[in-house]
Amino acid sequence: MFSTGKNYLKLIRGARILHLDSRKSIPQKPELKTLPIFQYPVSQEDTRRVYVWGLADHGAIGEATALYKDKISYLLKPKRLSFAERYKVTDIACGYGFTVYAVQSSDKNIVYGTGINTDSQLGFNEIDKKKFPDNMVFAPRPINLPLKENTTTKVIGMAAGRAHLLILTMEGLFTLGNNAYGQCGRPIIANENYEKSRVVHHIPNIKGSKITAVAAGQDHSILLTEVGEVYAFGWGADGQTGLAHYRNEHRPSLVKGDLAGQHIIKVACIADCVLALSDKGKVYGWGNSEYGQLSVKGDSCQVYIATELNLPEEIGHITDIATGGCFCMILNSAGNIYVWGYGILGLGPQVQKILKPTMIPPTLFGNNVYNRDIKVTKIYCGISQLAALTNSGDLYMWGGNKFGSLGLGHRNDQFFPLRVAVGAQVKKVACGVDHTVTLCKPFI
Repeated sequence: MFSTGKNYLKLIRGARILHLDSRKSIPQKPELKTLPIFQYPVSQEDTRRVYVWGLADHGAIGEATALYKDKISYLLKPKRLSFAERYKVTDIACGYGFTVYAVQSSDKNIVYGTGINTDSQLGFNEIDKKKFPDNMVFAPRPINLPLKENTTTKVIGMAAGRAHLLILTMEGLFTLGNNAYGQCGRPIIANENYEKSRVVHHIPNIKGSKITAVAAGQDHSILLTEVGEVYAFGWGADGQTGLAHYRNEHRPSLVKGDLAGQHIIKVACIADCVLALSDKGKVYGWGNSEYGQLSVKGDSCQVYIATELNLPEEIGHITDIATGGCFCMILNSAGNIYVWGYGILGLGPQVQKILKPTMIPPTLFGNNVYNRDIKVTKIYCGISQLAALTNSGDLYMWGGNKFGSLGLGHRNDQFFPLRVAVGAQVKKVACGVDHTVTLCKPFI
């Protein structure tokens, strides 16, 4: 039987007294020293890490430890970038052999760059030509921008082309590098020498509207404004400016055609084919269509005006877009990826060219009977590589892999999506021609 409250307390006190008395006759063990408590560091919510892989010879991955003296240098697997451990990286962008990083900073050094700098796309740099004879930067260094004095600003977006760079800040857009076709948004100067150029062009806004996003093709640029309008400038030989002509244009000019009256929320391009996505989930395209990237009526290989794509109705609402060198990729609200065009599209080794948008099986991205909630949320393209991010932070890549730009541990082309072993949750991917950079969040 259980004792009453008072009796229970007496029993407890009695037992304690008996225990204390018994200690007098029993040799006591020495008291143990208090051991330290080990606490594992937990990352802040905004902590970001950067992982890089691919060709290292041009310095675009920013890791000098990956360079070899007598052979081609590349990283086949993701490597944590030491630069990002010292700076708070907020955004990334890859050009043709170079990479730029936006960082949170209290001074004017809010952008760093590494890689090829033959056209001052990474800003002015007095390089020791005996040590670096080919105008290459092998570790991230600051890109000087003509920012206002005694003000703090931050980077809103970045985009990089073949040899030019777009940096969108709270003070407007800054452009650097090669302007041979007007892709920097300033008048073309015949025989201009871009090596060691100090020119940084500033575009504060577009007709009073704020610029909210930027995209860069090989030699042309595209701006998106707060009212959902698209402006383009640069090389237009394939119709990639969408201005209803094939001439070069240095002034940011409004893209009309089927975009008239539409509110565009994203523009994607990496070479000469452009896709635009509206807030209604409709997709529009212009530029190079030699491989059927733009599913429009007629046999034209160049589409010089924005045209709504004739996509199958069963695809439904589109949430993301991406373009490669000769293919396109879209993502619908169900998390399904559709690809078409020419190249290694993720549909197997026998498929090289396909004109109709075709779905890649969701099971290849981890969706199965045990993980029904897994789905793709973002898509990216390089010239020959394709990438997809899932809601679990996993990265899948496929496509051309000559210099290990897929991060799979080898240099063989990958015909189906395969998960990349990145040691963190991937938040953003930037694909260069032959290298890849990811912005990630630590697991803990």
